[in-house]
Amino acid sequence: MDTEAVRSFVRAAELGQLQHAADELGVTQQAVSKRIATLERDLGVRLFTRTARGVELTLDGQALLPHARDVVAGVDRGMAAIRPGSRTLRIDVLGLRSAQAVVLHDYWRSHPETDLDVVTLRVDDPRAAVAAVQAGDIDASFRSVTDPATLPSDVHMIHAFDSPTELLVGPRHPLASARTLTPAQLRRHRIWVPGIAPRSEWADFYDQLATAFDLRVDAAGPNFGNEVLLDILADSADVATLVGSRDRYIWPTNHDLRRIPIVKPTLAYPLSLILPRANPHPGLQAVIDHFASLAPLPTTTWRPTWATTPRHREGAVEHHRR
Repeated sequence: MDTEAVRSFVRAAELGQLQHAADELGVTQQAVSKRIATLERDLGVRLFTRTARGVELTLDGQALLPHARDVVAGVDRGMAAIRPGSRTLRIDVLGLRSAQAVVLHDYWRSHPETDLDVVTLRVDDPRAAVAAVQAGDIDASFRSVTDPATLPSDVHMIHAFDSPTELLVGPRHPLASARTLTPAQLRRHRIWVPGIAPRSEWADFYDQLATAFDLRVDAAGPNFGNEVLLDILADSADVATLVGSRDRYIWPTNHDLRRIPIVKPTLAYPLSLILPRANPHPGLQAVIDHFASLAPLPTTTWRPTWATTPRHREGAVEHHRR
């Protein structure tokens, strides 16, 4: 069905004259008449009768009008949803309980007027997220490409913020009573991170982390989700895992799990944002500025080699819009 014909029908019905509808739609009266005639032919009914004062709806036209209004409104909403500068800002995060989502929620709480859509692509390969940014399916993605030289020329990756890691253990673990821990104190303890996806950014992160500090990172076994992992930690005397300090985890109070900061150095997971070089969404700059307001990490912080360098972000989007 021709949606412009439906729009012409709705405006003619509401205004009562084809000429008035044509003037509002920016076309000729003949064009409106042809659109409505085509719609009547497609539907096999008459929608209007002509009068001395203009046009009036037939019974079939009256029956169609509320549905036609819904069609026009739906088309208008759809066009607004994909029009740069007016559509919702759509950002991909790794998970809705991740530090990325938590920081975006903090931003939205202080800017509730922002039309923000937080989505999860559920892909492990960052190249899929890059392709989604290129296609315009999302405006930005919290992913890191560990070899920035492989990024296509029409997208770029900037540092967003760093997520300090913490050790998460149950009450029976030997380190459970510690207030802070150094990487050296983690040696010989099993750090279980099930389901690390090969070739993912976090696989490279854990590889470099284990090598740099001689840690025992165990990725054995399938990933049955956070709830199962938390249950196992609560009952274990020798299993621990690493979590981001801003990551949101919820467990029953009787689990008595402990989140212990790691210091000297802080172990930081660097979070990057992938976005288009040309014509990024206008709402992105305010979000990037919010990242700059987050408290900086200590100078003694370890990051993997592919971490993008934290920098002054003001104008980061505008610079690439020109």
